[in-house]
Amino acid sequence: MSRTPPPVESEDDARPVGGDEFVPPVPDAVDLVVETATMMSVFAAQQLARIDGMRRELLEEATGRGDGVRDIVERSIRLELAAAMRITEYAAGRLITRAEALVRRYRPALDALGAGRITDKHAEIIADLLDEAPVELRDALLQRAMPLAESEPVGTFRRALRTLIDTAQAATLEDRHRRALTDRRIAVERGRDGMSGLWLFGADVEIHAIHGRLTQLANTITRAEGETRTLDQLRADIATDLLIDGATDHLPAAASGIRAQVVVTVPALALLDDQDADAGDPPVVEGIGPIPLSKARALCGGDSRWMRVLTHPETGIVLSVGRDTYTPPAALQRLVRWRADRCMAPGCAIPASRCEIDHQIRWTDGGETSLDNTLPFCKNHHLVKDNTDWRVRQIEGSGGTVAWTSPTGRRYVVRPERKVPTFTVRPPGTDPPY
Repeated sequence: MSRTPPPVESEDDARPVGGDEFVPPVPDAVDLVVETATMMSVFAAQQLARIDGMRRELLEEATGRGDGVRDIVERSIRLELAAAMRITEYAAGRLITRAEALVRRYRPALDALGAGRITDKHAEIIADLLDEAPVELRDALLQRAMPLAESEPVGTFRRALRTLIDTAQAATLEDRHRRALTDRRIAVERGRDGMSGLWLFGADVEIHAIHGRLTQLANTITRAEGETRTLDQLRADIATDLLIDGATDHLPAAASGIRAQVVVTVPALALLDDQDADAGDPPVVEGIGPIPLSKARALCGGDSRWMRVLTHPETGIVLSVGRDTYTPPAALQRLVRWRADRCMAPGCAIPASRCEIDHQIRWTDGGETSLDNTLPFCKNHHLVKDNTDWRVRQIEGSGGTVAWTSPTGRRYVVRPERKVPTFTVRPPGTDPPY
């Protein structure tokens, strides 16, 4: 019941021996782990199908006896499942809800889980997120979600599905965002041992900008001599100082001038005309996803805190500086990060804005400082790439797609979030394509 084995790197890895006799490759340690994971997916699908079957069987007793009786039977089912499985009633309720969703509404996902093509976590994400989408959009979204679920890691898949859902609802995002803004608030959550939490609920863009600025400030302090606080502790201390005193005079000189930064990508024509906005892709903010057009227009109004990326031919894009300089110029760094959106390691969720720019072919080995030779990696994955037997290369002509080959020979492909536009010159005398 193991998954499809990874592609062999060489024809010598598996070939006939002694004439017509074929000797299959021997499973290695990773194969055995993956085989167990596949079995767990198969069993998870069977468990969910049986949970839904149990629920339907017991609910038959309440048929025609009124909503009040049905509600009591539902509570009874949840209690019995929790007691039988020795889990909490909350966990039992979650299982019942997921089972109903996958058996009744998202059967392709249950079938993929039963065949070991997706994990239980992928199935849970499908059930949770699609249930939040309008009913009329769910079938189309499920059809687009399944190939992603069968190919992408859990974190990448969750972000991709959320983006699909947000994009599908882009037409109503403006009104929904305006209504949701009325719920913005701050709350205090009491903790223990003299601690409490301050919870700020607000617009995506502003919240991510706040977190980004705190992270940048904290990173400057971690480099100070004798500093022992963690990044989380520093972020909390800086936020406390800013909110109570309103000043950052005590911070190191390196932290001076650091402001919130957000990368917004928006079709250029959408900034000018509502009709073009309705016909094209919605504006997107790095690490967040689609945002209302009114918010995008405000962010693109010239404020230096926001990095604008207009999906329309603009002059001045720096694609390479060759061997002239090791450090990529600011414009090239922004383009590298914008294209990737996140660390280009398999399944990593660290935003590209917090990553280091790496030369695929090392500078010392003659590598150029160009878009085709630079990639964003978070610090941890940068260390793994440079100090282990993993082999990492940007696939030529792919527009930034990266192939990671593990020490056991398995190959994992990571694609960038966006493609850099390529422009061609129309031959003289030909008519424009419109």
